[in-house]
Amino acid sequence: MAEAESEPVRLEGDRLSELYRWYADDAVRLAYLITGDRSLAEDLVQDAFVRLAGRVVHLRGSSKPFEAYLRRTVVNLANSHFRRRKIERRYQERQSSMLTTTSHDPDIPSRETAREALLRLSPRQRTALVLRFYVDLSEAQTAEVMGCRRGTVKALVSQGLGRLRMQMAGD
Repeated sequence: MAEAESEPVRLEGDRLSELYRWYADDAVRLAYLITGDRSLAEDLVQDAFVRLAGRVVHLRGSSKPFEAYLRRTVVNLANSHFRRRKIERRYQERQSSMLTTTSHDPDIPSRETAREALLRLSPRQRTALVLRFYVDLSEAQTAEVMGCRRGTVKALVSQGLGRLRMQMAGD
């Protein structure tokens, strides 16, 4: 009985820190490829872990692995970020059009042609391409992560690849 009391009790915080060590780097890479911004990617992954912290206990008995929940959460947070940014941009455009007629396009970094072309795609097309070809998910898995139908994933991938080909040929 004394032995049982002296054993360290494993806390959920320990489990979460283990999960962070195992999955954070892959999640940051996924978020970076979707957003094109390392700092934003790290923030999204932190937010994803915060959101999933309370669910760690419930995920033990789940048929879905933690990685799938984390991936889905990162994609959802990225989508929310893009939606919020789009609303902010529209607001700024309205405000700036009231003052002057000039508009300021966002400065897109010009490091690599492929990365530039990827960043020019819509967030949904970019997400579909990253999940399909970088994370190497099937169409069905990609559809599940994105919360859409398999046919939608096929269309997004096809359209995205078409746009990438045109952009890369133009450059």
